[in-house]
Amino acid sequence: MTEQPDTRPQTLTEPDAEFEDLEVDAPRVGIVMGSKSDLPAMEAAEKELTERGIGCEVRVMSAHREPDKVADYAKNAKLRGLRVIIAGAGLSAALPGVVAAHTELPVIGVPLTSRTSVAGGLDALLSISQMPPGVPVACVGVDAARNAAVLAARILAA
Repeated sequence: MTEQPDTRPQTLTEPDAEFEDLEVDAPRVGIVMGSKSDLPAMEAAEKELTERGIGCEVRVMSAHREPDKVADYAKNAKLRGLRVIIAGAGLSAALPGVVAAHTELPVIGVPLTSRTSVAGGLDALLSISQMPPGVPVACVGVDAARNAAVLAARILAA
């Protein structure tokens, strides 16, 4: 009598060694902004990261109009492979701080100008740079999305 092969599903408890060093295409940097009107300024970050070969994703979400969406994004960012988040916002510039409140990943804030900005973006700059204890946000200059990408690349390389 011949033995039948075992056709039951098998569970792997440890990953195969051949897959441990496999590169994945998951983005490493998240770029978020408060509104679609911020996209032209924030494209400089995406361009810089792409030129450096660093995968990124770009999302529009408002800390004021979609707080649950922002919280979910930040809470799940690390699980999805992100290692740094760049958040651009103008006026009250709440987005970087709200993101930082919901993740342990480094958050880089980009203060943005708009037609209603105070003193050329000073309102956003002060909002991003004056975070409460325990909620750190790195802050680059006004409209300096490219510098945020350079900083993200340095964080990834550290």
